Amino acid sequence: MAGLTIATFLAGIMMIIMGLLRFGDLIKFIPKTITVGFTLGIAVGIFVGQLKDFFGLSMGAVPAEFVEKMVAYAQHLNTIHWPTLMIGMIALLIQIFWPRVSQKIPGSLVAIIVTTAIVGFGHLSVKTIGDLYTIKAGLPTFTMPELSFGLVRQMISPAFTIAILASIESLLSCVVSDGMIGSHHRSNAELVGQGVGNMMSALFGGIPATGAIARTAANVKNGGRTPIAGMTHAVTLLLILLFLMPYASLIPMSCLAAILIMVAYNMSGWRTFVHMLKKAPKSDIAVLVITLVLTVFFDLVVAIEFGMVLAAFLFLKRMSDVAAVRQWVDKDSLDDAELSENTDLKHVPSNTVVYEIFGSLFFGAANDFLNFNHEEGKNVLILRMRNVPAMDISGLEALEETLEICQKRGMTLILSHVNKQPYHVMEKAGFVEKVGQENLCENIDASLKRAASLAK
Repeated sequence: MAGLTIATFLAGIMMIIMGLLRFGDLIKFIPKTITVGFTLGIAVGIFVGQLKDFFGLSMGAVPAEFVEKMVAYAQHLNTIHWPTLMIGMIALLIQIFWPRVSQKIPGSLVAIIVTTAIVGFGHLSVKTIGDLYTIKAGLPTFTMPELSFGLVRQMISPAFTIAILASIESLLSCVVSDGMIGSHHRSNAELVGQGVGNMMSALFGGIPATGAIARTAANVKNGGRTPIAGMTHAVTLLLILLFLMPYASLIPMSCLAAILIMVAYNMSGWRTFVHMLKKAPKSDIAVLVITLVLTVFFDLVVAIEFGMVLAAFLFLKRMSDVAAVRQWVDKDSLDDAELSENTDLKHVPSNTVVYEIFGSLFFGAANDFLNFNHEEGKNVLILRMRNVPAMDISGLEALEETLEICQKRGMTLILSHVNKQPYHVMEKAGFVEKVGQENLCENIDASLKRAASLAK
């Protein structure tokens, strides 16, 4: 237990550091296809996890894995406890129809009160929280584990794992709530807050805690929109812990299952999922479905990791596909009809060939930029780079090879309209010096003028 306490405390410190270093901003790089997929996957997991209590199945511990869980349910369908199912259905119907009566009082609260009263006054043999769990009123005691350098060093690796997983799940909860209420969370503040919470939890014997998507969705569905809702939630739990635990033990388990089933439905975002299946590109659909399947059959961490890798590869493929190199055509070589359709063409000196590059010059597309046609009588090659927003080392190597080819053929390489990021890469690698500052021109007009001056 001392190891878990130390690991949780260290994880809290790490989360605070990540928040202060603004690591929370990285959550924006998770694509919508992944958030929609794992949200629906979590909803499916929550729904399936409540079936035992909702139907009152007489079975042992529910298996952790999805397939084994469904097999176990199927094997025990003949053990359905009908009074339990009736209470669950009543709780479900109250949550569905109560909003038509009142929007101010949550339907889940009404369902708890009504079903608890029915079970209590009707003396129904329905499992309650108190029947399955031992709960006591009062605050947990302050716990300070015995510290040793060896134990702390041993717990650093588990603490880092806890911090990463807790950060991911908490921030993903924020992303889900953003989608439900149309707002924007503060990722770094969330990490700091979760870090402080985990540090305090460890000192009172608690286990690592994260922002939970199910509770967040329930909060939003019942009107929560601001941090006050979370604070109210915490205070309410504290009051229940101190004064109402004997009454909480009377709540039917099937009622809680019905509440979580409604939470799963409300958070699932199935309409968005179906819309994406109909409208999104095939590559996005692949990420969407794979993330859903991995979340259901494995877990959230595997789904996020695989989904991010797949999304990254598909993004690189798209960037590579849209990248292109096009050769300019001199307007003097066109007839009147073609000129009328290409009014923005410029006169290209007879000693010059011009290529325009479109798209980022990176490793996924760099090889396509080496296929320049060599024409007799040309001693200048202009590369127009105004549509190249970014470049990596592979793109730089492609330019260096192009420069070497030009030098072997007695040609001068001129770069036109180089943007800030590619220029920084070239300058840092010494490529600007190799090309010559005079051969880096501000725009195409200056490049053509420079090329004309090099005519033999």
